Amino acid sequence: MSADRVSEIVTAGFVVIGDEILSGRTKDRNIGYLAEYLTAIGIELSEVRVVPDVEERIVEAVRALSSRYTYVFTSGGIGPTHDDITADSIARAFGVPIDHDPRAVAILKAFYPEGQLTEARLRMARIPQGAELIENSVSKAPGFRIGNVHVMAGVPSIMQAMLDAIAPTLRTGARMHSLAVDADLPESRIADALRRIQEAHPGVLIGSYPRSVDGRFSTQIVVRSRDTDLLERAAEAVRQAVGAATAA
Repeated sequence: MSADRVSEIVTAGFVVIGDEILSGRTKDRNIGYLAEYLTAIGIELSEVRVVPDVEERIVEAVRALSSRYTYVFTSGGIGPTHDDITADSIARAFGVPIDHDPRAVAILKAFYPEGQLTEARLRMARIPQGAELIENSVSKAPGFRIGNVHVMAGVPSIMQAMLDAIAPTLRTGARMHSLAVDADLPESRIADALRRIQEAHPGVLIGSYPRSVDGRFSTQIVVRSRDTDLLERAAEAVRQAVGAATAA
């Protein structure tokens, strides 16, 4: 792998689609999974939007994120019911027609027994013109990729299977590494020291996360960087600052 490839930063946006997510009726399980998955392979999830089943909102979000990031992923709204409008919305976002795709129709015909491929199920074979199919090893109805946008199901097990299918096709970059330092003291006791360490270590991100157990406050400091040497130096500075604050 070239040095340019190792240092390249590859970014992604995620559009979560569905009224049921916004109403709280369905608890999203895809954001955290996608974030962890992409981080592990060297893609930085930079923005997540949750939008309703409204075509204008889906189009707006997809256009905005696709122009800003290397990749966009969507989940939800490619099922057989009338309110599954994601495929139509993506077609509109790219300005292309949409119709039953012979490849997708063939997949569904091979999967469903004779007489069970209803008109509703055939809706899942409607694919924007020019899109590539994304394999669905769980329930067969494919997702699709058009431009830099990958359209996946909202059901977590299906979304995860689709993600596995497309992962080998994705360009990846420098991975973000992290180290955690636990401090048995409140965040306010080390805030100034962390600010100074952050200023002294460009290329490092330092986050502090307060916790409280039975009224006792503690803090976890997480240091993140793509440069492992820089990461270790900053983490060591944090450890020393925690030690000094604890002893004070």
